[in-house]
Amino acid sequence: MTANVSQVFQKMVEHESGIPHRVAHFAKVYAYAKAIGELEGLPERMQNILEVAAVMHDVGIRPSEEKRGCCYGYYQQIDGPAPARAILEALGQDEALIERVCWLIAHHHTFTNVDGPDHRILLEADFLVNIFEGGFSRKQVDNIRRNVFRTQSGLMFLQHMFYNRQAE
Repeated sequence: MTANVSQVFQKMVEHESGIPHRVAHFAKVYAYAKAIGELEGLPERMQNILEVAAVMHDVGIRPSEEKRGCCYGYYQQIDGPAPARAILEALGQDEALIERVCWLIAHHHTFTNVDGPDHRILLEADFLVNIFEGGFSRKQVDNIRRNVFRTQSGLMFLQHMFYNRQAE
């Protein structure tokens, strides 16, 4: 069964109601993940799982803030799978998809022992957006490039976005 990414997107907009910058963030991560996955030739099922995970990857921020008063990446990974599961179950998704999406959410800030191309691409897509939104230094970008990026498509986006910049 293929998840309807638009329905997931709608549910995540509702989840992040009143916080437009979070909606914009996951929309950008989704766009990069979709493009990288397609350019890398992921199988259809893995591509669908990747897209759902990209839309939902930060679903743990709101519960982390409510429970802990902060939303560090570690806490997002702990607090994200439960609301993701609830949303995906309500949308009638199959258990295998739910399990993998929840696993990806629980590891979207884990850069070691990357488990599969969907995990790698989710990391790369999230970093492309985080680098831009966070105004990272060249040294930080170099470190992320060295330690995270492996796909040709992700590296191409990183290169064109952050290394080939003209003087502004």
